[in-house]
Amino acid sequence: MAKLADLVPKIRSKNAGPFWVTVDIFCGDAARFAEISARLTTAHVCARLRADPAMVKRFDIENLAVIKFSFIRPAVQGSRFDRDMHGAQLGVLFAELEI
Repeated sequence: MAKLADLVPKIRSKNAGPFWVTVDIFCGDAARFAEISARLTTAHVCARLRADPAMVKRFDIENLAVIKFSFIRPAVQGSRFDRDMHGAQLGVLFAELEI
């Protein structure tokens, strides 16, 4: 198995409001998009995030060769329990996913 970061040119995570985070996986081209889209399951992502599958949204944007995952933040942005104000650190968890 390979790490996701070794297969794609860029992985980015960001805020999607105070309650959601979005992770963008840029595949680079149509062939790589098809491969990653087939190998990276939503169940795999939910297990890694310890998230309820009902609270994770997946968007496969074929014409841009991008896969997006949006999910509920572990803590509301800016609360005293928030350890990642901008949602930027979650991309590292995705980079380490073995698929």
